[in-house]
Amino acid sequence: MEITEVRVFPKEGQDKKLKAYVTVTFDNVFVVWNIKIIEGKDHVFIAMPSRKLRFPCPQCSFKNEVESRFCNKCGMSLPLVKEEDLQETMDAKLNHRDMAHPITKEFRERLQAKVLEAYERFLASGDRPLAHEGYRV
Repeated sequence: MEITEVRVFPKEGQDKKLKAYVTVTFDNVFVVWNIKIIEGKDHVFIAMPSRKLRFPCPQCSFKNEVESRFCNKCGMSLPLVKEEDLQETMDAKLNHRDMAHPITKEFRERLQAKVLEAYERFLASGDRPLAHEGYRV
């Protein structure tokens, strides 16, 4: 599987750790949107697209975010989600689930290298494309 296109969408605003969103095309036929480029303490890394986990309200079944104390629909006080319930689906500390992710360490390293290479070229170029166009590499 070849990475045939990487598009960098720089992040403007107050979040200093989130540097950009990236769209990666594989073999000119499959696209993954919303890969994040994040600045950590020691290095820049990628985070795969994810969504917040939600659990249903026992009264009205509305799906609320994991750490919600009250239902956003009916206002009922929500029970705390037990850590063992979260462990079945993901790391309890994150409250997010990846929507797509590399299966092997080798492919993750290859994907991260290609994405960060594109991001470095974007920074070096000084180009500032329109937000919806991104920067193609």
